[in-house]
Amino acid sequence: MPGRHFRRVSQFRSGRCAAKARPVTPSRPYIIRAIYEWIVDNDCTPHLLVNAEAAGVMVPEAYVSDGQIVLNISPTAVMALDIGGEAVAFNGRFGGAPHDIYVPINAVLGIYTRENGQGMVFDSPTEPDPEPPERDPTPPDRGKPALKIVK
Repeated sequence: MPGRHFRRVSQFRSGRCAAKARPVTPSRPYIIRAIYEWIVDNDCTPHLLVNAEAAGVMVPEAYVSDGQIVLNISPTAVMALDIGGEAVAFNGRFGGAPHDIYVPINAVLGIYTRENGQGMVFDSPTEPDPEPPERDPTPPDRGKPALKIVK
């Protein structure tokens, strides 16, 4: 029943599940995993765009440019890739030398294909949410309704 599904979906508000009194888990790790799978399934090369200046990021500093680094996370380029709920971790080679890479999920700015650039860019988690415009609690006085009878 389509209407029933809509009612259940519309019960989610302000980061909490209506059926449970606990916060909903972040969606970013799930989205990253899903897009990674989609890219690999389409024989393309997945790349992560990372904020290298975020807390907890462990990447080779020599490859950081303008505070960001692009990481090739294709199955042929990395070993032991783990896209978990808290971080993306793997072992990769940079200039022929192995490096353990650790990127907290919030430091991932995007995931996309090298071949055509398709993927997703995420909002920066460090930017505050914009404040909603203030609404006047009283509706404006618009006078008498101007309805006409049409025959």
